Amino acid sequence: MTERGSNDLEEQIDQLQKQKELLQFKCRQAGKAILELEVIKNSLVKEVDRLSEENDNFKTLLEGKK
Repeated sequence: MTERGSNDLEEQIDQLQKQKELLQFKCRQAGKAILELEVIKNSLVKEVDRLSEENDNFKTLLEGKK
């Protein structure tokens, strides 16, 4: 292998290493975002359940006044 060919290979390896590190970083960011969205989703599900129960209670009160 010529010196130039060796340098090309080293450059490719370096570029691939940098790409791998970037992808690992992006995966960690995505994982963190997923966990944060799970927390928000769970909170919203609880709020919807609470509002649904409140709505049912309100309907029951209205029906009792008829």
